[in-house]
This record gives sequence, C-alpha cells and structure tokens, in this order.
Amino acid sequence: MDKARLIKAAAESLGRHGEDGGLSPEEIERVLDAVFGTVERPGAIAQALRSGQTVSVGSFGSFRSDDGTPVFRPGTALSEFLQGQVR
Repeated sequence: MDKARLIKAAAESLGRHGEDGGLSPEEIERVLDAVFGTVERPGAIAQALRSGQTVSVGSFGSFRSDDGTPVFRPGTALSEFLQGQVR
C-alpha cells in the first residue's frame, strides 16, 4: 500500500469529511507528513528518535534508535491481529 492508498483507506475508515468527525484526504496527508515526515522535513517520530527518545504508539508498537538505526517493535495487538488471534 502506497501513501495515496493509505490516505484513502484512512479517510474511508473515518467517514466522509464533515460527517461523523471525518477528515479530508488533505488533512490526513498533513497528519501523516507531520508524524512520519517527508523527504524535505523529518517527522515527529524521526525527530524523537534522533534525540534518543522511544516513540510508543499504543498497542501498535514502538520505534527506537539502535546506534542510529531505526527499529520498530510491533505491539501485542498488532502481532495478534497479523497472526489471526484477534481478541
């Protein structure tokens, strides 16, 4: 799934803009860019890792830096979902 499809899927998951508190695809793209970054600008995760912080995203997982290499550790809920063990 590329960025455009991720944005579309997120928008569909949230509902149409103006209904049920949904966000427009443009708003979702801005959020993704702010969190994950772009070629021109690092996102919040990259900035936190560079400063030595670990970024935990609930049951999704966590990001950390291991000697300058980004490491993602999936959370329990994500691992269980991918293994078909949905609670």
